[in-house]
This record gives sequence, C-alpha cells and structure tokens, in this order.
Amino acid sequence: MENLQLRAETRSELGKSAQKVRGNGKIPAVVYGHGVPTRSLSIDAGPFQKLWQKAGETTLVDLAVGEDTAVKVLIQDVQLHPLTHTPIHVDFHQVRMSEKITAEIPLVFVGESAAVKELGGVLVKSLDTIKVECLPADLIHELTIDIGSLKTFEDAIRVSDVTVPATLTVLENAGEVVATVSAPRSEAELASLEEKVEEKVEAVETVEKKSTEDAEGEAPAEEAK
Repeated sequence: MENLQLRAETRSELGKSAQKVRGNGKIPAVVYGHGVPTRSLSIDAGPFQKLWQKAGETTLVDLAVGEDTAVKVLIQDVQLHPLTHTPIHVDFHQVRMSEKITAEIPLVFVGESAAVKELGGVLVKSLDTIKVECLPADLIHELTIDIGSLKTFEDAIRVSDVTVPATLTVLENAGEVVATVSAPRSEAELASLEEKVEEKVEAVETVEKKSTEDAEGEAPAEEAK
C-alpha cells in the first residue's frame, strides 16, 4: 500500500475551542502512545476523511505535526457526529516500530457459497474482525475469507481456517466460528411468524382501545369533586 501521510497542527486552546476548530473546517485530535506525551492537535477535515477511507484503523500513517519529523501512528478512534456521521474528533496512537501491538483486522468475504446459491441459504457472519498481535510494520489492511467451502448448512469457517501471515499472532479462539450458512425458513415457519406479528398487533390495538374507553369514561376533574 502507498505511504499515507497527514499533516497536523498543535492545538493549545482546549474545551470550547473545539467548536471553533470545527467551524474552520478542521477536526480536533489527540496523539498518544507508550512513553509518548499526549498532544492535542487539529487536522484538516477533507484530507483526513480521504485518508481514513484508505487506512482504516490497521494501516500506518506518517503524521507530521507542524515542522516536526513525522511519526508513525494508527487511527485509534474516530468520533462521529450523531446526525451527519462526519468525524468530530480523532485519536491517533503513536507506535514504536520495535514494540508489538494488538489490532482488529477487518474480514472481507469473497467467493460463492453453494449453500447460498443452490440451497437458498443465508450467509451468517459471526465475526467481522480478527484480533491479532504483531509488530506495526507487519500490520495488514484486511483478511480475505473465501466462502466457497460453505457447501451445506452443516459447514462452517472457523478462525483456524483463516489464512494469516506468519508475522501475525491470532488472539482469537481457534475454534470460534467466523461464518456459516443458515437454512431458509420453511413456509410453516414464515406462517408462524406472521401469526405472532398479527397477535402482537391485535394485543396493542386492544390495549389502545381500552385506554381510550377508560379515558372517555373519566369525569372532568372539576365535576369529580
């Protein structure tokens, strides 16, 4: 992958100034690490969002603060606005290249499952990431999972089946299920589900009707005296 770079500026004013930073098209941020003093920063929103799409949280980024020499960091956490879903704060983890770290590597599912295509089953993904330990330089962006081995509803892909580079140590239970295919619901099961939904609707309507009748039967407060 290409060498990813990002520039940042030191942010001395904290607290309410974060809103001012965002108003100027920037994002408040912080960088920290083992034996590294925590620094408050601001980064340009546009360049960061483009970089985040490429890097995710498992790709090293060269972060240059002001005129300082760039340091290796990982995007540790991104807080999003609840309505716009745009980044409003970013945590960077500065790493030591000689010190192992833990990371959640995203899983990408590829291929075609006979249990899905021919038997009409539904792919069930039990894991979206796999936790590993490695040196920062050995991090990979993603792990590919071929679902072609899922030929029946009894088949399963487990952590032990995932091909992982020798430089990574998997921290998950080897027997944990990554993906399976569930059988499609029968007509009887679908009919049963519809009956349960209708029963719930009828129960709600009955409660609402009773509440309305009770309300209509109550005398005004002044009349009840």
